[in-house]
Amino acid sequence: MNDMAKNLILWLVIAAVLLTVFNNFSVENAPQTMNYSQFVEQVQNQQIESVTIDGYSISGERTDGSQFQTIRPAAEDPKLMDDLLAHNVTVVGKKPEEQSLWTRLLIASFPILLILAIFMFFMRQMQGGGAGKGGPMSFGKSKAKLLSQDQIKTTFADVAGCDEAKEEVEELVDFLRDPTKFQRLGGTIPRGVLMVGPPGTGKTLLAKSIAGEAKVPFFSISGSDFVEMFVGVGASRVRDMFEQAKKQAPCIIFIDEIDAVGRSRGAGMGGGNDEREQTLNQLLVEMDGFEANEGIIVIAATNRPDVLDPALLRPGRFDRQVVVPLPDIRGREHILNVHLRKVPLADDVKPSLIARGTPGFSGADLANLVNEAALFAARRNKRLVGMEELELAKDKIMMGAERRSMVMTEKEKLNTAYHESGHAIIGLVMPEHDPVYKVTIIPRGRALGVTMFLPEQDRYSLSRQQIISQICSLFGGRIAEEMTLGPNGVTTGASNDIKRATELAHNMVAKWGLSDEMGPVMYDEDESHQFMGGAGQGGKLKSGETTTKLDKEVRRIIDDCYQQARQILEDNRDKLDAMAEALMQYETIDSTQLKDIMEGRAPRPPEGWDDPSGGSPSAGRTESEPSPSDVAEDGDGEDGEEPSRRPSDPLGGPAGS
Repeated sequence: MNDMAKNLILWLVIAAVLLTVFNNFSVENAPQTMNYSQFVEQVQNQQIESVTIDGYSISGERTDGSQFQTIRPAAEDPKLMDDLLAHNVTVVGKKPEEQSLWTRLLIASFPILLILAIFMFFMRQMQGGGAGKGGPMSFGKSKAKLLSQDQIKTTFADVAGCDEAKEEVEELVDFLRDPTKFQRLGGTIPRGVLMVGPPGTGKTLLAKSIAGEAKVPFFSISGSDFVEMFVGVGASRVRDMFEQAKKQAPCIIFIDEIDAVGRSRGAGMGGGNDEREQTLNQLLVEMDGFEANEGIIVIAATNRPDVLDPALLRPGRFDRQVVVPLPDIRGREHILNVHLRKVPLADDVKPSLIARGTPGFSGADLANLVNEAALFAARRNKRLVGMEELELAKDKIMMGAERRSMVMTEKEKLNTAYHESGHAIIGLVMPEHDPVYKVTIIPRGRALGVTMFLPEQDRYSLSRQQIISQICSLFGGRIAEEMTLGPNGVTTGASNDIKRATELAHNMVAKWGLSDEMGPVMYDEDESHQFMGGAGQGGKLKSGETTTKLDKEVRRIIDDCYQQARQILEDNRDKLDAMAEALMQYETIDSTQLKDIMEGRAPRPPEGWDDPSGGSPSAGRTESEPSPSDVAEDGDGEDGEEPSRRPSDPLGGPAGS
């Protein structure tokens, strides 16, 4: 019986009790009331047909058929009976009515019952309705949701892009199906599996697919569901969860965002007595304590493994860590195939091209891309989702939604066009720079213009030349403004470019050891890594003189890149003007038009170009054109804000740094 049915029955009982009590006190069709003198007078005038005497109350019927009621002043009136009999009035006696014991008990206890019902109602509301766990006294009951083997339809076929992680957990399915296969050789299956990876990579989906493949019950709970304001409640819920799991063994317990309860002990306020640490202690005991929980596999997911308690990660508890990374190009293609099965597709859709153009996308990002494409097709009243809608959805996610309603003056548009052209030309000329995918002066997201670059393949680190090339391209927009508007005409639109270029130069010197002057030494101390002084002592490796050298080396790198970028734009001034003119005409140009401009030809109109006066972005792609990028250079941005970029944006530093 669910909560709605229980609440309905409770209120029906309360309504029935109220109706019964009110009926006892209600008076319907009450007869006419008169005083005793009038009654005696009517008796003597022979206007009374019959009377019923009930103690002090006298009721009856007149000769005309009307009803009446009166109250006599005294319990005994000997003359009354004589008058009634003398005037031929029929007299009926009534025995005093006695209420039953149950009726009197119900009436007497009704206020108390009403107060208890109201109290229980509010207690159930405070505890989230009780969730079938015993009503208002269910503080210590587990909130884990049990999915039976028939409810779980997810299998490994629904998971893509993480083949290595699937191989790691496949033996869990074998154990749950046939545990004797491992026990014959003395092997034991891991009690806990910790899934680690960025958000949206499919950790929860992978855990669910394990239960779907193994056909076993699946308990799902979040780490935050254990923690309450009352000390000891979380530990009680952990105990209750494992007790329920024992009854369903073999089964899987999945704890999402375990860092909410599994943080290192003693790291915060409250010492060892706070609620979270008691909950963690109970979880440690349940996973590997005196009492073994055979047949229960705990799977947890987190994107912050560095904050977890070491006792939680030791063998015997979470025996292995399964890394679920961002998918590579093949993984992205497989994920797209999974999500594209759910929408009607046109014949021109090529998942491989979309996969090439979405580096750094997680599985959730790709699912969102397919959904946005379906929405674009629905807005256009199309019956099939085509490549054009997928391209539009990809551009919206990577660069932000178009803001065509934003009014810009011709001067601002021209300045934005030169700014973005500066980024693009530097990116096209500098060695080892990612190719330019698209340039637009249509406001998108928080930027007034966007220049997008693409990596030719998935990249996991950056070379020194690649970083230098990126710093040069970041300054291309500011230099283009300075060349066209003069030193006093430079706008604030390059503030984010300057910030990112400075961060890259600083990291080259202080973190990545890419400076000959400072050597391969790490001068910046990570928040999670302390050395030369130990934890809590805040050890530092650099003196004031070293800091001065660092600043000078960072300034030298930036000055060299700035001068190199300026020289490139001065040598290609004709191409800068031609590209800005093309942007003013078409608003958006892609690699085809960029190639024409760099080769000295007039850029061809974008595909789908119909209105020379209104302007529209390119709607199609050629087979030879590269796929879209994970890096966007913001143009004449509002208040120096950057446009949205993919989480894997390499401008923040190479992977693993």
